[in-house]
Amino acid sequence: MPKTILPGKPYPQGATWDGTGVNFSLYSERATGVELCLFEDVNAAECETIAVREVSGYVWHGYVPGLKPGQLYGYRVAGPYEPERGDRFNPAKLLIDPYAKALAGSLNWDAPVFGYKLGDPNADLSCDPNDDAWGVAKCVVTTSHFDWENDRPPLTALHDSVIYELHVKGFTAAHPEIPEELRGTYAGLGHPVATEYLKKLGITAVELMPIHEFVDDKQLLDRGLRNYWGYNSINFFAPDARYSALGDRGDQIGEFKQMVKALHRAGIEVILDVVYNHTAEGNHLGPTLSFKGVDNATYYRLTDSPRYYMDYTGTGNTLNVRHPQVLKLIMDSLRYWVQEMHVDGFRFDLAAALARELHAVDRLSAFFDIINQDPVISQVKLIAEPWDVGEGGYQVGKFPPLWAEWNGRYRDVVRRYWKGDDGQLAELGYRLTGSSDLYQRDGRHPTASINFVTAHDGFTLQDLVSYNGKHNESNGEENRDGSNDNHSWNCGVEGETNDAEVDAVRERQKRNFLLTLLCSQGVPMICGGDELGRTQLGNNNAYAQDNEVSWYDWNLTDAKKDLIEFTRKLVELRRLHPNLHRRKFFQDRPINPASTQPREDEKGEKKDIMWLRPDGGEMTEEEWHAGWVRCIGVELNGRTLEDVNGVGEPIRDASYMILFNPHHEPIKFYMPRREGSAWQVLINADPKRTDQPIIHPNNYYELIPHSSAILQELVD
Repeated sequence: MPKTILPGKPYPQGATWDGTGVNFSLYSERATGVELCLFEDVNAAECETIAVREVSGYVWHGYVPGLKPGQLYGYRVAGPYEPERGDRFNPAKLLIDPYAKALAGSLNWDAPVFGYKLGDPNADLSCDPNDDAWGVAKCVVTTSHFDWENDRPPLTALHDSVIYELHVKGFTAAHPEIPEELRGTYAGLGHPVATEYLKKLGITAVELMPIHEFVDDKQLLDRGLRNYWGYNSINFFAPDARYSALGDRGDQIGEFKQMVKALHRAGIEVILDVVYNHTAEGNHLGPTLSFKGVDNATYYRLTDSPRYYMDYTGTGNTLNVRHPQVLKLIMDSLRYWVQEMHVDGFRFDLAAALARELHAVDRLSAFFDIINQDPVISQVKLIAEPWDVGEGGYQVGKFPPLWAEWNGRYRDVVRRYWKGDDGQLAELGYRLTGSSDLYQRDGRHPTASINFVTAHDGFTLQDLVSYNGKHNESNGEENRDGSNDNHSWNCGVEGETNDAEVDAVRERQKRNFLLTLLCSQGVPMICGGDELGRTQLGNNNAYAQDNEVSWYDWNLTDAKKDLIEFTRKLVELRRLHPNLHRRKFFQDRPINPASTQPREDEKGEKKDIMWLRPDGGEMTEEEWHAGWVRCIGVELNGRTLEDVNGVGEPIRDASYMILFNPHHEPIKFYMPRREGSAWQVLINADPKRTDQPIIHPNNYYELIPHSSAILQELVD
């Protein structure tokens, strides 16, 4: 019996079940007709097609009584097919609702999913009349019911945060202690084995690589690969069902929520890596799956010749964030993930693309203005990848207040410094102290700097110290893909080796990077698996490696266990001591560390930070800029810590000295000539040296080549 459709309401957009039926709402400014298609099975033909008649402010809407959660649906949208004018309507193509909360099935590239005739001499100017519904994912009507059991966000202050970037599947796909049926899923990440590991390591937030529904690129499938990373979204509300142990009929939503609840109970926040800058529909020759067929000119940035797309992302298209509907879509998505899914923040992929008003990146764009005033989104963690691939797209240090940024300059100088490059000290001084040269404006703090040495994009930590060049042959692109500018050093042998001396240097180098990262002001981000020596065998662009190349290897050798414990100790030391993660920039020094001169305050206390030579004396301005100077000590004075705790009381902490020796020879570091104090070694990057000697004034502590250490001051 044909379904009855009532006028319904234009808000909220998407499919909303109210207990007796479902309201459907779809925005399309230039459409001439919209049909709602209902399905009984993912691969079956539509069982009913219903014309949507009501239109309010470009929103097509209708209410169908009797429909229930689990109902599969999609849209067909009619209108002009005139690519040269920016319109690509084709009612033969089933479209995914931009506001769908769950998707069932996946894209079948054998279906005629292109809006034009493949092989036609007119290319995308031709129009393909073939129905593709059998090969397109179907939207699922869902319900929001879930027992959160009084779940509360951890609300960890950003300056107290330690972020762990991970891949939902890769983290547990090969974990022997997690039930096989849960490995690689949301449930696997929420399993006690996983949450306890992260909690014991000291992680306060996991940053999940994209979990919005995404598409496997056809060219990858043709090469026997998949899009493992997931930076190819086709919907911004639906958690990807490929990471669900329960299936794809809406159960993936409850499983994701259960994972969040489990992580929150362990005191761990959930940050999503979100890709609002582009979609999986590609350029003018890409498929018609959702936005392109709903209203191409609304959703995408088009060139002066509207047949073509502006591409600030390197993927073929860029979302049109200048349009109010697209801004609304993004904001509705962000609020949904915070309010309904209880996530704690977002990392915005290629965020500079979202800030482009016309061509230039505008830090006061509508996108930032709207987020800044939003009472929900402005209260969660907001992290930008502050660049895109367009002209002028490198915007490190230029995002507005409320935002933190992936600090690519931190990554590069720390790598160069430990590689042994000359002339790195002046910039290293900025990076170790929170990058005040980039962020000390507009009321920003060191927490604006998300410090990282490695991330998903590039070498793992193990590979950073094992390879001079990339080895991406398994990606099928003849090793042309991936960065050639890695600032890596293989310690003498390319790749895996049985050379004990080379391995010893590599173990120290890994610890040097971790020690530097976790003792720098700002917010540290650990690339998941670095603490257990995860390798991708030299692949620095493993975006297509959904296999053991990318999955975490939980076969823990003694060396891996030692590295995990080393990381845990560093994280714990950082957590316990506010001197190592200050809320504000160092006050008792000029902005330029190269200009620091000895000075005492009126009480005779030393400065809050001092930069020391190996002889115990303070660095001079000339030495800061001398390219040959490499070895340095950094003294952080806890007694002058200008900060307050949660109740307004001054914070006092121990003083610390961090010693760096990237040199190929041992270096003796003499303690400052100060009476009434001594220094105890807490952590040494040499795994063979576990003693914790006390070093008195005028005595020295020797660091072997390529090593570092943390010392704590003992005061009489």
